[in-house]
Amino acid sequence: MTAAFETSTPIERRILARSMEILRRQAAMDMVFGGPVRQGAVSMEITDLAGVRTRSAVNLVVRNGEGLGGKALMLARPVSVADYISAQGITHVYDHAVRPEAIETLAALPIVVDRVPRILIYLAARTHVRLGDRWFDSFAPLVRRIERDIAVEDEVGRRLSLMRASAEAERSPLTRSDMFDIAKELTDLAGHIEDASLRARIEAVGNRFAPTLIPSAPVTLLRPREIEVLELVARGLSNREVAETLGLLPNTIKSYLKSTMRKLHANNRIQAVLAARELGIVS
Repeated sequence: MTAAFETSTPIERRILARSMEILRRQAAMDMVFGGPVRQGAVSMEITDLAGVRTRSAVNLVVRNGEGLGGKALMLARPVSVADYISAQGITHVYDHAVRPEAIETLAALPIVVDRVPRILIYLAARTHVRLGDRWFDSFAPLVRRIERDIAVEDEVGRRLSLMRASAEAERSPLTRSDMFDIAKELTDLAGHIEDASLRARIEAVGNRFAPTLIPSAPVTLLRPREIEVLELVARGLSNREVAETLGLLPNTIKSYLKSTMRKLHANNRIQAVLAARELGIVS
C-alpha cells in the first residue's frame, strides 16, 4: 500500500459516497469502489468501497498509467477487462489488492469535469460479465449527473470565494441588494440540480444571504391566501404538505404559487420566497 493523500477533497468524497450504491445497482455489478483523483490526475486514492469482502484496496493509491485505473486516468475515458488476472494491455502492479476479492470482470470509470478527471470509480464482478457500449450507456445519465453536481459545487465555491474576496478588498459589508443578488444566483444554480440533497444544501446557502429587512412602504402585492401559502413554502414544506396543512388540493397550491411567482417576477418557488423576504412579506 502507498501512503494516503496529504490533502482531502470533500466535494468529490461527498458526491462519491452518495453515488456508490446507486452505481452498483444500476451497473448490476458485485462491488464498486473508488476515490478522488489527485490534482493533475497523477494518481488517485481508493477511499470508498461497497460490496467488498476484504479491505485489501482501502487507501490504495493508483498512479497514472498503472493498472486498469491508471490506464483510465491516462486516457480520461472508461476502460474494462473481462478477465482481470490474465488481461493484456495493463500493468498488474495492483494484483495484490485485486486477488483477495476474486475479481474477474473490472471496469474503471473516470468522472471528468472540464476535461480533468476528478473521481475514479471501479465497477467489479466476481464472474465473467460481458461489457459493451450498451452496458456503459445504461448508466451514462448517472455519470453525467455526478459530473454536473461536481461542476455546480465548483461554481458555488468559486462565486462565494469571489464574493468574500471582494468584500474583504472593499472592507465594507454587503448591501441588502448585494445579498439578494447572491441569493438569487445560488438558487438559480440549485434549479439545475437533480440531486435533492445537493439542491437543498445550495438553497440553504442561498437562504443565508437572503435579506429579511422590511422596507418602509407596506406591500399589498399578494392576496392573504397567497401569502399564507408562501409562508409555508418558506418553512420548507412541499406542495403536498402545504395542501394538507391548509385543507386544499395540491393543484390549488400550484395555482397560488404560479400567481405569486408571476407577481414577484420569480422563475421558481425559491426565488419567490427570496423576493417575498426582500419585500418583508414573509420571514
